[in-house]
Amino acid sequence: MRIFVPRDSVSVALGSDKLAAAITAEASRRGANVSVVRNGSRGMFWLEPLVEVESDEGRVGFGPMTLADVPALFSGDLKGHPKSVGLVEEIPFFAKQQRLTFARCGVTDPVSLTDYTSHGGFKGLEKARAMTPAAICAEVKDSGLRGRGGAGFPTGIKWETVRNAQAPQKYIVCNADEGDSGTFADRLIIEADPFCLVEGMAIAGLAVGATRGYVYLRSEYPLAISILREAIAIATDAGLLPDFTLEVREGAGAYVCGEETALLDSLEGKRGMVRAKPPIPALRGLFGQPTVINNVLSLAAVPYILAEGGAAYAAYGMGRSRGTMPVQLAGNIKHGGLFEIAFGITLGELINDIGGGTASGRPVRAVQAGGPLGAYFSPAQFDTPYDYEAFTARNGLIGHGGLVVFDDTADMAHMARFAMEFCAHESCGKCTPCRIGSTRGMEVLDKIIARENVAENAALIRDLCDTMKFGSLCALGGFTPYPVMSALTLFPEDFGVTSLPAAAE
Repeated sequence: MRIFVPRDSVSVALGSDKLAAAITAEASRRGANVSVVRNGSRGMFWLEPLVEVESDEGRVGFGPMTLADVPALFSGDLKGHPKSVGLVEEIPFFAKQQRLTFARCGVTDPVSLTDYTSHGGFKGLEKARAMTPAAICAEVKDSGLRGRGGAGFPTGIKWETVRNAQAPQKYIVCNADEGDSGTFADRLIIEADPFCLVEGMAIAGLAVGATRGYVYLRSEYPLAISILREAIAIATDAGLLPDFTLEVREGAGAYVCGEETALLDSLEGKRGMVRAKPPIPALRGLFGQPTVINNVLSLAAVPYILAEGGAAYAAYGMGRSRGTMPVQLAGNIKHGGLFEIAFGITLGELINDIGGGTASGRPVRAVQAGGPLGAYFSPAQFDTPYDYEAFTARNGLIGHGGLVVFDDTADMAHMARFAMEFCAHESCGKCTPCRIGSTRGMEVLDKIIARENVAENAALIRDLCDTMKFGSLCALGGFTPYPVMSALTLFPEDFGVTSLPAAAE
């Protein structure tokens, strides 16, 4: 009998290491022939630690598991176990997903090369090795894959630019500096299916002629760092990366280093500060050489695209938003976790049908989409399709795919102030609108919250947001106005005004 006990950061924090030891000890005491597999998470965090037992019908789940529940796993009556959630793949949250990128997450042992290859792993890399670089880039372009880190830039076009650049050395850089609140997809796939990222980066190297790759991974993810380094060593020792050297570099957790040029400065050993563009990193990136910089999710989608073809990936989604997106449901939500689905599902379906509404049971008041610099959406906007263009039309961001839910106890004026405070704390200081504007923004919002000259200060905030949006050097200062202005527009009563004020004269 095989029993699967996850070892991702969430389940480990909830005691899965002790559970695995207890299950092994109980099996030994009973003389049972049990193999404990430390898999990754399925992404259903409200059930973690989610233990799975292999049966003739499939894998039966039990969660959230405690040490007291372990003996009942050996009773023979799995369906009668008090923590049984039935067959894992029939849980509605999981069954409704369209898992392409995350298909192996929670299914396999993350550092078993045998598991990975037996579930279709390295099929894409094998196909890529029989193709020309131009053909690989064309396949990625045909897929419609866009950057999953926030900007949404077409991945194939970025690769084509680097492929055509002339230089003695080119690089592949993976941005794993997952700093958005309420997001965890990068961490989850690295901890649950690291070979997928390794394969995607190797394919990118073949496509553009790069022989070196770096994964920039924040130090707050020690387990992910350990698992990824182990996977890279296993793949290298197995001869799967003969012409590609891959290395993990740890970042110190600066939010601005999620911006690609600040990330490059940090990789080069400098303080992470935003660079002026042009030149773009595709032409002058790491150490001044042409560089592909993609998010974890973009690179992890590539093995499926090469294995099944760009058209197969493009068959999912809507409009210019092709393929699937791992939506991360967080905050005050009943069923928090990762839900991979094709673009086009509505925001309301994600929050109410999939997420189950708020964990508190109170009405949803707002949802912040796209991280701490993303806009707020009200329930009146829940008909918005989850799509890049549809979100842009409502002054919102898909970003890294995070959705943070708030119930009707949230004070949106304080949330707007938090956005300015966050920007002030995380600013690299390179440009004035971000460095000074965020501090002035906190001061003005403090006055509004204290109900000092509310109308005049609300107009001043609008004017300040325009300056930051159009004058900042990067998205940190440029996107801070999104949460501030959406909160002011949708919830003016929390600011002491009746409607959105005009800009200051």
